[in-house]
Amino acid sequence: MEEKKRAGRNRTITLSEAEKETLKKRLIEVRGDFDTASGLLNQQDFLDHTINADLLTALPLLPDEFADLIIIDPPYNLTKNFNGKIFTARDEASYEEYLMSWFPQVCKKLKPSGSLYMCGDWKCTAALQRAMESELSILNRITWQREKGRGAKANWKNGMEDIWFGVKDPDNYYFDIEAVKQKRRVIAPYRENGKPKDWEESEDGNFRLTCPSNFWDDISVPFWSMPENTDHPTQKPEKLYAKLILASSRPGDVVFDPFLGSGTASVVAKKLGRHWCGVELNEEYCMLAEKRLELAETDKEIQGYSDGVFWERNSAALYKK
Repeated sequence: MEEKKRAGRNRTITLSEAEKETLKKRLIEVRGDFDTASGLLNQQDFLDHTINADLLTALPLLPDEFADLIIIDPPYNLTKNFNGKIFTARDEASYEEYLMSWFPQVCKKLKPSGSLYMCGDWKCTAALQRAMESELSILNRITWQREKGRGAKANWKNGMEDIWFGVKDPDNYYFDIEAVKQKRRVIAPYRENGKPKDWEESEDGNFRLTCPSNFWDDISVPFWSMPENTDHPTQKPEKLYAKLILASSRPGDVVFDPFLGSGTASVVAKKLGRHWCGVELNEEYCMLAEKRLELAETDKEIQGYSDGVFWERNSAALYKK
């Protein structure tokens, strides 16, 4: 990855040559000539590890039904440079064919009671829905406002993304709404017999714990001043994945990400007491994931999440008191 000139206050995570040498040794490397005759990887070999491999090469080595939760952030149907590996936009039929080349195999890794989330934008979301419907029961579509992106002169600015939520068995899956409550400021507090109704008073203001909807507007995309930021072009926020992991897995469960990127799913799983496994083709992204996992040994903070609740955007001064 080309070295960039950065401002003094830039907190983007980077890798030194010495770190690369150390972090590379932690990866499970699976190349095209990898000997698969010995069969599946043992759970102790891949659990809490980063697999540096092409997804289609790695999947046959992983046992079926090992993951409680799968989070997928695949390449969207856009031309994008992932550290020298270019994913090229294609027509919708070709993109859907690409999804189906790996999605059914990924679903085999999900436990019968497991849940799966898949991310996308407006352009590819219809193809994602069809792929999900072919293998799972869809329960919802989350839309989140990412508050970042270029403006457009002849179109609306693209400021939203979707996350499709599906399960293998709609009668048997885990979901903990209490773990993902939001703490919101009460603008017009209502009282009953002089006492707050469904909200609480504090020195810092009036707040209410609310159940989250499927529209999320409290998340910031990682940028240069955030300690979780990397140079990965489509990095997802830790707060975003924290909501998925807390809602759809228990402590000690296994979270699998087949397109790990710079490691957000694994890092958040570790911070929240889950096991993790991720597959990523690019070696440098794998090493960034390992560095972030190392940092998570001592820093468990997730921006916007504190004391068991999610806070509104720009509330750090309150929850860090």
